[in-house]
Amino acid sequence: MAAPIIVTALFGKADSAMLEALRRAHYPAARDRAPAHLTLFRHLPPSLAGELARRLARLAAAPAPDAILAGLMDLGGGTAIRVRAPALEAMRAALTEDFQGALTPGDGAPWRPHVTIQNKVTPAEARALQRQLAGRFDGRPLAIAGLGAWEYRDGPWAPLGSWRFRG
Repeated sequence: MAAPIIVTALFGKADSAMLEALRRAHYPAARDRAPAHLTLFRHLPPSLAGELARRLARLAAAPAPDAILAGLMDLGGGTAIRVRAPALEAMRAALTEDFQGALTPGDGAPWRPHVTIQNKVTPAEARALQRQLAGRFDGRPLAIAGLGAWEYRDGPWAPLGSWRFRG
């Protein structure tokens, strides 16, 4: 049976290592089934796989979008780092429009770009981490190297493809 498709931005090597280290240090190990990621879409229907691959390849022909880490987000039972990337937001908006009839309500809702580094913890644990990390991610550049598509199979994600920005 075909699995839902997840679309993410791919980080540059150094940023990927830094974000992954934060996630490994603070995300409950028993629940951590994916690497640190910036999700564009969480649940696209598998029937879009071919069209999605063509569209992601076209988007990746552009220059890599500028992005910055823009502070922490309180997730209640977790912590994320907010991302600002106007060109990436425009890419997602175009895909949202193209796939509008096939989107789940969550994927069709306004996008709040972020990288989750902690989840499924008590609010007190989340606030403690936010105090510890305060100010570390305000305006720090973030390298966005490409776009990736993954199959979600209720566990580790299976890669469907990746497209590196080359413009």
